[in-house]
Order: sequence, then structure tokens, then C-alpha cells
Amino acid sequence: MNIYSISDLHLSFSSDKPMFVFGPIWNEHWEKISLDWDAKVQEDDCVLLPGDLSWALSLPEAEKDLFEISKRKGIKVFVRGNHDYWCSSSTGIRKIRDSLPENINIIRHDSIKIGNYVICGSRGWTIPEKGITVSDSDKKIIDREAIRIRMSLDDAALKREPEDKLILMIHFPPFNSSYDDSIFTRIFEEYKVDSVVYGHLHGKTSKTSLYIEKNNIKYYLTSCDLRNNKLTLIY
Repeated sequence: MNIYSISDLHLSFSSDKPMFVFGPIWNEHWEKISLDWDAKVQEDDCVLLPGDLSWALSLPEAEKDLFEISKRKGIKVFVRGNHDYWCSSSTGIRKIRDSLPENINIIRHDSIKIGNYVICGSRGWTIPEKGITVSDSDKKIIDREAIRIRMSLDDAALKREPEDKLILMIHFPPFNSSYDDSIFTRIFEEYKVDSVVYGHLHGKTSKTSLYIEKNNIKYYLTSCDLRNNKLTLIY
């Protein structure tokens, strides 16, 4: 069993939101992702999707995008990103789960165990750069996300066996561009997370690395355009 990840698919099969306006890397990007996906992934593999799956604004509008994802092989697990308005908390987690294809799972204040891997996570939020004072509104969101991450990790701890790998998905980078410690990274270290996958960042101007190791945790940036529309092998 292999674990792969790719994020920020930004699908729009039910809406007029073409991604090619953001540069040539986005030309037919889903077709390119699908080809790589089909070449790599087997039915018993798992694909982690850390947010921004669809541009849809509602759950019915997202159905075609979710169907396209479901056609690909493997078990899919995702957390919502900042553009996943279709699965906002106001929709209700039960309604979302009842609407998802059978092979797509959402993490929301909980976790899922697949083989010897326990997967958890939450959306996260922007971590300020050095010397920048976080606004009251941003601090409120960061603190709330920290609580949600702890809830997910607490659930994961109940399922985790000694030999299991603990993987956390978060949409936003859990640190600033200098990779400074943050409330999120400290929580990850407290719970002894093995690997973190995240997205959100786009374009060649993004000042970031695709992979770093920090305090014994492996961090993978898997935004599809930065990964040349290919899945990243995590395990």
C-alpha cells in the first residue's frame, strides 16, 4: 500500500472557472493529473487531498467534480481548503458525508485509519511573517484551527498503534516563509506526527521548498502546479 498526495485541484466541471488564466501549467491540468494518477495509484493505495478540491459554491454544484475524483483509483481522504465553500461548516458534516462518493472521505475534527497509517488534519490558517503582528481576527481563526487540529489528533491517538505512521493534512502552510516554529508545528511535535502534507501555495514566485524536515517531521508541499501536475509519494 502506498500513500500519495496532491492538493489544490481547483476543479470546475459545473462552473465557469478555467484555471488556464493562471498560466500554461494549468492548461488541461486535470487531464495531466489523471494520467499520472492512473499510472501510479492502485485500488488499495491512498491519495491525500489537502484542500481546494473544487470551485463549487454548493454541495450539488460540487457533485461533478467529486465524481471525477472518485473515478480515479485509490482511497481518497481530504480536508477542506479556503476555496472549498461547498463543504463549509454551515452545510453540516453529516450531509457532506452522505453526499460524498464511497471512496472519498473528509476529515472533520476526527481521523481515519487506513492500513498502518492514521490520517488527520484541518484547514489551518496563514502564519504571519517575522515582525508582522497578527490581527485580532486572524488570531481568532488560528486559535480556533489549533483547537480543531488537537481534536483531530486526539481522535487519531485513540486509533494509532505503535507501528502506525501518523500523517496530518493541513491546507495552509503551517509555518511562515522562514519555516519558523508556530502554534501548529508545536502541536504536531507534541503529538509526534510523522509527516505533514499541505498546499495553498501556487506559482513560481512562491518562496518555498517542496520538501523539508523540521524537528523530526517531514513536510510535503503538494500543490498540483508546483508539482507539475503529478502526485507525490509520501510512503
